Amino acid sequence: MTQSAAADWFVLELYVTGQTPRSLRAVANLRKVCEERLQDHYQLDVVDVYQQPELAAREQLIAAPTLVKRSPLPIRRLVGDMSDRERLLAGLGIA
Repeated sequence: MTQSAAADWFVLELYVTGQTPRSLRAVANLRKVCEERLQDHYQLDVVDVYQQPELAAREQLIAAPTLVKRSPLPIRRLVGDMSDRERLLAGLGIA
């Protein structure tokens, strides 16, 4: 992967709390935006904080769902069900 391609690659982690309606909405909303706007330029890991509490502790999460955008920099966090599309796009830096 070239440096230019690496700069365009999005690495995202979505922390959810099981199969709650809010968590399912967050996953669906984020996947829709990723497919529409990022096509094949992203990696999305969905982490259930009930199954992997150590990862939530490492991130010092205080709410879920929480999206952590690791790349491209700067690292950003967004909390909520990702239904506010404009806020999500701005948080991802792809407005």
